[in-house]
Amino acid sequence: MDIADAHELFPGARDQIYLDLSLNALMPTTARDAVLAHLEDRVMGRAVKSELHAQAERVREQVARLLGAQADEIAITKNVSEGLNLFASSLPWEAGDNVVLCPELEHPNNVFLWYNLARTRGVEVREVPPRDGHMPVEDMAAAVDERTRVVTASHVTFSPGFIADVGHLARAAHAHGALVLIDSAQSAGTISTDVRALDVDALALGTQKALMAFYGLGFLFLKRELADAMNPVFAARYSVELGADAHETAISDGTFRFKAGARRFELSNYNYVGLAAVEASLGLLLDLEMEAVETHLRGLSVRLARGLLDLGLPVAGGEPGPHLAQIVAVGESGGGRHDAADDPAMNDLHRHLTENGVRLSVRRGVLRMSLGIYNTEEDVDRVVELCREWVSAV
Repeated sequence: MDIADAHELFPGARDQIYLDLSLNALMPTTARDAVLAHLEDRVMGRAVKSELHAQAERVREQVARLLGAQADEIAITKNVSEGLNLFASSLPWEAGDNVVLCPELEHPNNVFLWYNLARTRGVEVREVPPRDGHMPVEDMAAAVDERTRVVTASHVTFSPGFIADVGHLARAAHAHGALVLIDSAQSAGTISTDVRALDVDALALGTQKALMAFYGLGFLFLKRELADAMNPVFAARYSVELGADAHETAISDGTFRFKAGARRFELSNYNYVGLAAVEASLGLLLDLEMEAVETHLRGLSVRLARGLLDLGLPVAGGEPGPHLAQIVAVGESGGGRHDAADDPAMNDLHRHLTENGVRLSVRRGVLRMSLGIYNTEEDVDRVVELCREWVSAV
């Protein structure tokens, strides 16, 4: 299958122009069908737990392939936030240790956990301001010292949506013995992500965006050698070695050992309906191959950004370059709230687009147009034409 053929799997893309992948993506019919089959098995009493566990392991393998990791480096979590917190809470923090990040460009769920560690463990939060909406990797690198335990960043920011030079951060952090934690909510499934090439220590992702599945399911990558050295804050039946066929009969006398690798961070039964959906969607992405997916999405982004720039609209980041992923943002970054911009003109442009069948978001003052594999050049050209109409009318 190629991307042109894949478009037929998304009926949600037929009667609207859906540019809201960064909130949640359209789901392919293959994922819907997998969910319906799962529900039918549940309704009819045909579900077998060993088969559900086998599906979880297949998905673990798929995520490992997507990230260039090994299966035992992938933990199944509830979402990105849980993955970030599981990692951060299990490190041996000491008062005076510090974490380096750029709060203004992070989703709040990669911010609050660090302030909580400052409150509970005496950790210093080193805040680095952004540079024109870009992740300030040089400044973040300069902020790292011998007491830095973690450097964290979004691979692609949720607003305005630029790609961060994660490899540069990793080199700077590792030179001081610090760890690198990446929020991949906006990058996994949109740009090729090889955790070995990036040399990151941990990375969290969810399934509702470019993995085209549900809320309530995510994954945490942890380097095997790092995971084996960590002592999770939480422990449950799924995270410890029980021995063969112990299951619910396992009772510990206080002596137990965690499972090897990232599995030690898993706590309970999985979101099996979510796994059914994401297995199908991951299968589609892996079949298309991430290099082709990235080329398609970034090509559409360049076409959209240049079309909007030609109209004189304030495209964040200006002329398309290496910073551009699947998100094209219009407006003043940071000049607004969750669903509205401070600039009345941007709110009016948002109204005009939505009234004409375009689905998009407003985040931190910018109109965020985020593209998926179901989008086409015709979608982009139609959005540019709608913007031209609006420009001509104001």
